[in-house]
Amino acid sequence: MRIAKPFPEDKPALYAWLVVGMLCLVGCLNYLDRMMITTMRSSIVAAIPMSETQFGLLTSVFLWVYGLLSPVAGFLADRFSRSRVIIVSLLVWSLVTWLTSQAVTFEQLLATRALMGISEACYIPAALALIMDYHPEKTKSLATGIHMGGVMFGQSLGFIGGWLAENHSWNFAFKVFGGFGIVYAMLLALTLRDPQIAIQKPESSEDRPAGFAGAIGRLLRTQSYLLAILYWGLISIVGWVVVAWLPTYFKEHFALSQSMAGLYSTGYFHTASLTGVLLGGFLADRWSRQNPRARVLVPLYGLLIGAPAIFLASNTAVLSVAIGCFMLYALTRTFTDANMMPILSMIVDARYRATAYGILNMFSCIVGGLGIYAGGVLRDADVPLSAMFRVAAAMMLVCVVVLRYIRTGPVENQVLNQIEK
Repeated sequence: MRIAKPFPEDKPALYAWLVVGMLCLVGCLNYLDRMMITTMRSSIVAAIPMSETQFGLLTSVFLWVYGLLSPVAGFLADRFSRSRVIIVSLLVWSLVTWLTSQAVTFEQLLATRALMGISEACYIPAALALIMDYHPEKTKSLATGIHMGGVMFGQSLGFIGGWLAENHSWNFAFKVFGGFGIVYAMLLALTLRDPQIAIQKPESSEDRPAGFAGAIGRLLRTQSYLLAILYWGLISIVGWVVVAWLPTYFKEHFALSQSMAGLYSTGYFHTASLTGVLLGGFLADRWSRQNPRARVLVPLYGLLIGAPAIFLASNTAVLSVAIGCFMLYALTRTFTDANMMPILSMIVDARYRATAYGILNMFSCIVGGLGIYAGGVLRDADVPLSAMFRVAAAMMLVCVVVLRYIRTGPVENQVLNQIEK
């Protein structure tokens, strides 16, 4: 059995932080490459005629493939070298990004989006598990938060695709970022590595890492992990619904222009999210020195702040109040993003961390897509967006209850070991 021993117990090595920095850029590229197609719709449709349904399918296919393959991708990161999985994933999706620039038909473009989903699915579980391998308890959440900040930064840079499409051509951005990713993958091949490991001979067949089905079975027999799946699914519905419908809410409820509604729902919102993911990681790491449940409690208290903020934002006629409340929600909601993988590291066997996160990722994509679709159905039924946001606030309170019952620490690990043996 492989046991990671990358750092002294009191503090991480400098290389552990270098790993976070290197992965920040990978995470940024991961989300930039997937998001920029949505910002260049007019340019793409002008070059490759397609219906609105077909254009929407480009994103849907990516999301479906990405979500369904996430558990398998996580298992690969647990079974093989995490750093190699990351590098190969980056290289393949960068090649696919470049290949996208060569598409001349809708079918070719659709195929590249499906391939993008396959290759990008391998990244997040492996990256977060590698960060957990390198960082001790006192820095796990901040390290995760910094990495997720890189992901959010890439998400917010999606507009670059539309800008480059307007000034050059729709496929120019795919050539540029595809080429950059290929070069960066080669650089990572020389600099990114797994932590040192000690090889411990399994005492019995039960001690050997399980296969894919066995790993999933062992995870699903852990009560706190099932609660984590429920929590992640519910909070993902809230997140997707808010992000998807907030621009429309600002535009309709406050009679704003499309550009101003977009500014308030992205620029202000994502700035608060980036601040929150860093703050949530810092607070959890500091508090965990006195309270072992701090990584659960920080997101919990964040939701207790964010839920009333959304409720107030959905009931006010004052624009500045709505903007401030949604920013407060964005700030505290991302406490979860900084602490979800550290929470998993306390409730599941270290051999199955990436698989565990991959399953969460799958549920996030499935329920998130369903949440957005349900929002459209409710809109067609003339249900106001303010009512949807009030439901989202109530779901956040349900998440608080679910978090309350997640058990962490040695006791949970002992229960898991007993189940396995």
